[in-house]
Amino acid sequence: MTKSEFGLVGEAELVEELSLLTTQTARMRARMADIMAELERRRCARTVPRARR
Repeated sequence: MTKSEFGLVGEAELVEELSLLTTQTARMRARMADIMAELERRRCARTVPRARR
């Protein structure tokens, strides 16, 4: 949405769009944290020396 389009949209629609984007951002951040934790878990699992059998 461009600045010129903002004037054509009501305040309620703008608040709704902002709410949607905020929710999406929170989900993306949570997903990023999950992925980063999984990558860290895998990295640490590779560096742990394995016991000899």
